[in-house]
Amino acid sequence: MADEPNPIDIEVGRRLKQRRTLLGMSQERLGDLLGITYQQIQKYERGTNRIGSSRLYEICRVLDVPSSYFIEGAEPGGATPRFLGLAEDEPGFAYDGPLAAPPPALVDERETLEMVRAFKRIRDPQVRRRLFDLAKALGALSYRTGSVTGPT
Repeated sequence: MADEPNPIDIEVGRRLKQRRTLLGMSQERLGDLLGITYQQIQKYERGTNRIGSSRLYEICRVLDVPSSYFIEGAEPGGATPRFLGLAEDEPGFAYDGPLAAPPPALVDERETLEMVRAFKRIRDPQVRRRLFDLAKALGALSYRTGSVTGPT
């Protein structure tokens, strides 16, 4: 029986796919830029193949993200990352080390990614601002009328 992928490898692969998709880049194009096949990219994105440090460095360079983009907030076993805030989770003042940075935005929905790409293509700042204001107003209206479960 084959081993299950490590949850960290799955999370790194999910973030790889997220960033690649946000940039509008195909698996084939990313593979070409890295000198590997699109099948290897698929395996990375599913977490079935681990990404070595030198390959991760090249991926970060091509996708224009720091290596922390893939690692920060990922917890072994799929546990929810713990972030320290103004209130302690447990009584006491034990030092838990430096504050953890929140994970990168978890944007998975293709529609949202397509919207971001389309928005980035708008060059006129006034049009961009008006579209942004419209989206905020529609979101607030939907929230007030109860057609959504909460702010997004």
